[in-house]
Amino acid sequence: MSNPLRQCSPDELRRRTSAKWRVHPADVLPMWIAEMDVPLAAPVAEALHEAVAAGDTGYAMGDAYVEALDGFAGRHWGWRVRPERAAIVPDVMAGVVEVLKLITSPGDAVVVNSPVYPPFYQFVAHMGRRVVEAPLTAEGRLDMDTLAAAFRTGGDGGPGANGGEDGGRVAAYLLCSPHNPTGTVHTAQELAAVTELAAGSGVRVVADEIHAPLVLPGARHIPYLTVPGTERAFSVLSASKAWNLAGLKAAMTVAGAESSGELARMPEEVSHGPSHLGVIGHVAALRHGDAWLEALLAGLDENRRLLADLLKEHLPEVGYRSHEGTFLAWLDCRALGLGDDPAAAFLERGRVALIPGPAFGTGGAGHARLNLATSPENLEEAVRRMASAV
Repeated sequence: MSNPLRQCSPDELRRRTSAKWRVHPADVLPMWIAEMDVPLAAPVAEALHEAVAAGDTGYAMGDAYVEALDGFAGRHWGWRVRPERAAIVPDVMAGVVEVLKLITSPGDAVVVNSPVYPPFYQFVAHMGRRVVEAPLTAEGRLDMDTLAAAFRTGGDGGPGANGGEDGGRVAAYLLCSPHNPTGTVHTAQELAAVTELAAGSGVRVVADEIHAPLVLPGARHIPYLTVPGTERAFSVLSASKAWNLAGLKAAMTVAGAESSGELARMPEEVSHGPSHLGVIGHVAALRHGDAWLEALLAGLDENRRLLADLLKEHLPEVGYRSHEGTFLAWLDCRALGLGDDPAAAFLERGRVALIPGPAFGTGGAGHARLNLATSPENLEEAVRRMASAV
């Protein structure tokens, strides 16, 4: 199967009306939001066309999604997703919020590994919980000492898991796996250490595994709930990132063996949020999209090597560690002298849009996130434009 990243012409992409292609003026090359420049995988397109032709546009059901996810997880990770421990949700962040409502209370703290996906901060704060940062190491990996300190003190000398004078406790840890924006794929040993720390601190783990299918050659995704000792944890997954289905809302929340009772308390109306066409599309992707995904991963592997070469040639001062998963590159631009937000300079002077690093929390200043799920030609043009801004 041919590389999906080479199949859409610039004119075809410019006709799209999604956020990636409409937020910025037409002269800006968009390399920011996590949409891929690919056509729909044929099995997904066929399933959606059949549904529309049949007028099958009613309310969503989650049974087929659980079955399809179980099949995909079994083939790729050796993991079984049991229906009695799974619940359909509108999308991954909605699922995260609903789980946090089940296992935390207003004023509790939720630990995140900064720099991290900006909605982690936004959604947690909006539901009346505190965000506590446990920064990654300089190499972009989990720092167990920092994580232990965050679990113990709340990161600021405040109350730990058992509470304190203000009543707030460190109740949950929101794990991004694979990690966005660094592209780090956590190892089995790292995840085992996380599990031990969480159990010893009474902290509940919620794993955002939306990028799980997008692990590149040289790394392997370990589903968090396959790690021994994760019986009280949760995972939230979706086909949306791997098959470019962000506009077709659907995701699945999965509970550990001892958490299914809590998951059963999730309000029934949450299951009304997913799109029926979204479920149909995601199911088709998970059941029949393996060949397309394999071709995509090969293309992403080529692009990450191309990006390293382009930066070496045009922007050698930019730090970039070849990412292990996702289609996102985390660029250390501090040596360029562009201040805390180099993405602003790239946009203004180079007319290329990246995500500003400061939005990802501590560790984001001087950085920018680049989406390399595009054609090699677009990637080359993006780096040339970035270099022209320096």
